[in-house]
Amino acid sequence: MEKFFNQRLLELESGIKELEIEPDFSIQRIEAGIELIVRCLATVKEHVLTKGFKDTNEEIQFFKHRKPIIVSKLIFYNSIYRIETKKPYGCKATKKYLNRELRKLKRYFDENLEFYKYYRTNNTYLDEILFVRGKHDYKLCLEPYYIQSDHNFSSSHDYKVAEIIANDMIQVYIEDQLYNSRYLDKRMAKNPNLNWTSSKTALIELIYAMHAQGVFDHGNADIKVITKKIEKMFNVDLGDFYHTYLELRGRKINRTKFIDTLRESLVKKMDEQDEK
Repeated sequence: MEKFFNQRLLELESGIKELEIEPDFSIQRIEAGIELIVRCLATVKEHVLTKGFKDTNEEIQFFKHRKPIIVSKLIFYNSIYRIETKKPYGCKATKKYLNRELRKLKRYFDENLEFYKYYRTNNTYLDEILFVRGKHDYKLCLEPYYIQSDHNFSSSHDYKVAEIIANDMIQVYIEDQLYNSRYLDKRMAKNPNLNWTSSKTALIELIYAMHAQGVFDHGNADIKVITKKIEKMFNVDLGDFYHTYLELRGRKINRTKFIDTLRESLVKKMDEQDEK
């Protein structure tokens, strides 16, 4: 069992590592991570139901230490998915939201303090009740998850162990988000403006491209409004931008010089990162 489990865990963590090369958690990568974990858990479940355990000690080890490692990853990714999809717009609202999520973790810790103590101090005197299938005790306040789960692949408290592990990871994730937010606030306070340092012609080319694509207000935004907003955002005066646009239209060769260069630069960066 140990060799089989370690191999499946290694494969899972390798797959997750590939998804986490980039520092941000996009919704698509979170969904891909959840799919990997679900498949891994299904493989492990099939093995357990087919092969079983050689003795009670192996069963306890599996439900106390092994299965929770995988399930904790599933809980973590599900939680991050929920946090990211429900995260409000605006720095202040986001901070308030993330701090509320931290308070939820603290409340769970307070409500399950005795089990936290049992698990984290490596106690074993209840293991045959908590981590052996069919030995559940309703007096121990069973999780609704366990009552509805497949009892051939669940003990009464393996999911609670997974929640403890997952909550630690969720806390680190949220605290990182808050730290990065505070760091950005400091940077913004020191340098509140972004200054456009490329050519004005290049920016006008980009503005007209975005307008042609209809990326603002579903394509209903006026080019003058877009230009004024971007001038203010990037601290630049574009002057007679329409005249510059006419010059772009009048080019015989390479009308979209700046946009083409952007594409080439991005592809080059991606290629270089793929080679590392």
